[in-house]
Amino acid sequence: MELTKKTISVTVATLWSTPDSARPMDDKALHNPVDLEGWLDELPYSPRLELCDNNLVQSQVLYGEEVLIVEEKDNWSHVIVPSQPSSKDSRGYPGWIPTNQLSNEVYGDKNATVIVNKHGAVLTSPNMKTTHHLSYQTRLPLLEETGDDFLVWSPHGDKKLKKRDGVITPNDVITGSGEDIVKNAEQFIGLLYLWGGMSSYGYDCSGFSYNMARTIGCTIPRDASDQMKSGKVIQNNEWEKGDLLFFAYEQGKGSVHHVGIYYGDGKMIHSPSTGRFIEVTPLKGTLYEEELCGIRRYWEN
Repeated sequence: MELTKKTISVTVATLWSTPDSARPMDDKALHNPVDLEGWLDELPYSPRLELCDNNLVQSQVLYGEEVLIVEEKDNWSHVIVPSQPSSKDSRGYPGWIPTNQLSNEVYGDKNATVIVNKHGAVLTSPNMKTTHHLSYQTRLPLLEETGDDFLVWSPHGDKKLKKRDGVITPNDVITGSGEDIVKNAEQFIGLLYLWGGMSSYGYDCSGFSYNMARTIGCTIPRDASDQMKSGKVIQNNEWEKGDLLFFAYEQGKGSVHHVGIYYGDGKMIHSPSTGRFIEVTPLKGTLYEEELCGIRRYWEN
């Protein structure tokens, strides 16, 4: 049976594990428009940790992304996210989203896409009366170029985005190198970790590696364990910037629990854990060195 397509109609939609996962303190993350900054600003360490420890959140999805509707229950929709490959479902990443954060408007075939390259970029209507703030890496179909603006399709109708805030890219083409991945990742040093985070409001470890790979047109699996199962296997003496480094429990012999991006000079850039910030850190003499279990390269054609 073919599933109905819908699109995300908020800046960032959080993908919850079940319709009962969201707590009263998560209310600002459930509306349309969403108040993501308000939600995160009022979320202290312990409730942030519960997102992971209590398996409340699976992932997040950006404005304009397509999802497949599996079922609807009360005010929630069980969805699949095709743009986030996962071993949990061959069609994409599964989870639940408030139905009010979805739009029935869906764009057809895309010849070219505008990718937002600035956190907080503003999408405006042609008459400038309505605006939407966007996350870094939001992707919208290009309609035409007009002076200083891109005219793009959105779930709220045709909108304008300043050319300084986006870049045109053909679909499904790798447009950069491992060094580009590292350069793009550097701008987020100091950003607070968010479990399930897939936006420039906060990333988890695999969300960070997924999104930085996507900056050069490379779509990789959403979760660290899946990311390690594909890509080109790299030996320890062949690391290059932009390679993904994987870490496992039991001194590298257990299950994969973390991923970072090789930064060069024996360092990695990564989003460590709840309460910590994206950082560049050396590997030598650390627990990370002991737990390193694999290296994968995705950025080569």
